[in-house]
Amino acid sequence: MPKSLTKMGHFIAVFCLQKATNSLGDSAETAHSFIQPAAAWLWLRLLPVPRAAPPPPPHHAWKLAHALRSHFRGSMAKGKGAESASSTGLLQPGLLKQDELRHAKKESKEKLSVCNKLCYAVGGAPYQITGCALGFFLQIYLLDVAQLDPFYASIILFVGRAWDAITDPMVGFFISKTPWSRLGRLMPWIIFSTPFAVISYFLVWFVPDISSGQVMWYLLFYCMFQTLVTCFHVPYSALTMFISREQSERDSATAYRMTVEVLGTVLGTAIQGQIVGQVDTPCIQDSRLFSVTNSSVAVEEVNITRDAGSLTDTRNAYMIAAGVIGGIYILCAVVLFLGVREKRDASALQSDEPISFFRGLKLVMKHGAYIKLITGFLFTSLAFMLLEGNFALFCTYTLGFRNEFQNILLAIMLSATLTIPLWQWFLMRFGKKTAVYSGISSAIPFLIMVVVLESNLIITYVVAVAAGISVAAAFLLPWSMLPDVIDDFNLQHPDAHGHEAIFFSFYVFFTKFASGVSLGISTLSLDFAGYKTRGCSQPEEVKFTLKMLVSAAPVGLILLGLLLFKLYPIDEDKRRENKKALQDLREEETSSNSDSMELANIV
Repeated sequence: MPKSLTKMGHFIAVFCLQKATNSLGDSAETAHSFIQPAAAWLWLRLLPVPRAAPPPPPHHAWKLAHALRSHFRGSMAKGKGAESASSTGLLQPGLLKQDELRHAKKESKEKLSVCNKLCYAVGGAPYQITGCALGFFLQIYLLDVAQLDPFYASIILFVGRAWDAITDPMVGFFISKTPWSRLGRLMPWIIFSTPFAVISYFLVWFVPDISSGQVMWYLLFYCMFQTLVTCFHVPYSALTMFISREQSERDSATAYRMTVEVLGTVLGTAIQGQIVGQVDTPCIQDSRLFSVTNSSVAVEEVNITRDAGSLTDTRNAYMIAAGVIGGIYILCAVVLFLGVREKRDASALQSDEPISFFRGLKLVMKHGAYIKLITGFLFTSLAFMLLEGNFALFCTYTLGFRNEFQNILLAIMLSATLTIPLWQWFLMRFGKKTAVYSGISSAIPFLIMVVVLESNLIITYVVAVAAGISVAAAFLLPWSMLPDVIDDFNLQHPDAHGHEAIFFSFYVFFTKFASGVSLGISTLSLDFAGYKTRGCSQPEEVKFTLKMLVSAAPVGLILLGLLLFKLYPIDEDKRRENKKALQDLREEETSSNSDSMELANIV
């Protein structure tokens, strides 16, 4: 029954009962005329019988009326007056206290404990640990350890990221079709994808002993891992909307999550960098590499003589790091499963049939706030992904810090981890849009400084720490602002349910697809510039290209993204307005379902 008719019926029933009570002493016939419609309404709304069932017998209605009459007379005898009795007599103090207690209990249930938030946050670490290790080290691994041609390495990086982008909406589609189970809708995806993801991740860092087919090996297992980690991360991201209805609790849990995720990038950088950094990867001297005559023969001889030594140790170091990271992946998934309970939204309880995927996708893509948000973050994320993918090569060949680059990366990630709470306080104090402009733009002067100034290790560490502050903002803000967009969407489309995974999966889709294009183009540009596999140094063209990839291109993308954020419509005033409207909507839905039972208790 429509809510407007339900409320009207409740109003009429209460009005009729009050009139019947007031007229009992005057005319039985008049009282009966008021009791009949009220009793009929209560019969239809409260009892699980067909609508065609007859109303209760008149003598039942008279008992109701006499009980109400006694109540009103008792209230008037205590000096409350007829007006007070007729307006408030139906709402007994005990019932009001019970309602307040129920409301307080409901609010307490919405609060998340610190343990819940920590367990939820730990679930974000596997994606960041593996993503950081792949982002920082896969390119240099394919070029200098697996010894693939830069052209084939660019194909692997591009196809892997592009496939990763495609799998996000695919997984979002299947999640939207997944029925609720005893474990929830999202948690089964997280649990069952974990062991297969760990196996495929380990095989990405394994060099097969085959003369041909290495490209297909890495392409297959890289795409397989990206698919399985998507089956983990997309439902985990959508889980934000199902741990609590309170926006403040979701924002707090998101801050915990971002802190742990950035800590995950520290772990990924530390584990991969420090284990691999303990082994000295051999390189080919310039005199051998660039000799005009018999250069290919020289390269082949060096590969044969040196590969059996420290290059084998380097390959083993990469596999050890992969095994450690795989163990952490499994541990985090177990903690998430044991410590977080997936809660069904109140609106979802009314119907198990979520909105269809294509209809939901159409509605999501028409939502202006979502399009503006993901477009702005698309460019800023591309800036930091370009920096991430090429920074190891930049430190090794342009700055000349071959044995220090893993420590510089660690300084960036540690700085980012320590400043996440600062940015959480900043966005709560000054607003999220202000945090976007202040946080992300702070990286620009340091990105310029690291290229313009002469190579110096101390300056490089200073720049790394300052860049980490901006990286923290870039990590925190997108995931903190997406729930605001979903709340805005819920207000405009209150009947649409089950669309949360679409929001998160398509945000990740656009970001990953663009990053795949950027990494493929950057690796190809290194090939065109004359990159030499396992060279101790590189031509000046390669060094200049690396400067463009870690400085000029990211700065331009950041500026473009910040300009697009000017169009984002949800500021702090709009966010507070949406929060209040959502609370009113949820209270209205809850009260409409409980009004009938409350009337029965009152009677």
